[in-house]
Parts: sequence; C-alpha cells; structure tokens
Amino acid sequence: MGKAKKRIIYRGKNEQFTNMSRTDAILDVVKMLNEGNKEAYSLITLFGMTAEEVLEAGASYEVVKGMENILK
Repeated sequence: MGKAKKRIIYRGKNEQFTNMSRTDAILDVVKMLNEGNKEAYSLITLFGMTAEEVLEAGASYEVVKGMENILK
C-alpha cells in the first residue's frame, strides 16, 4: 500500500464525525448566532429548525427575525 493511501485511511479512522443530537445542534446554533458565525445557517437548514425552537434556546428576537427566511 502506498503512502497516500495509508494517510487517507489513517485520517478516516481518526477524524470521524461525532453524532449530534437536535438539542445539541440548537444550542450550538444559538451560540454561533450570538458570536455572528455564518456556519449557523448550515446547521439550521440541516436540522430544519423553527424560529420557536431557536428563541426558546436563548437567541435574541432581533437575530431570529433577521433570518426568518431560513427558519421555518
């Protein structure tokens, strides 16, 4: 086996994705929105979050109202 193939297999074994529950995702989205991180949009669309869920988790009304086109 070549060096490149060994590196790919090694990286695949050690850099696996962790399972994320819906509640963890909502809390991460609220934290990202408060920091102004744009990656929150990908989690919102991936989990299909509603505005009510994000507001109950602690996001500000202004932030949620500003992105109402993404939230269901």
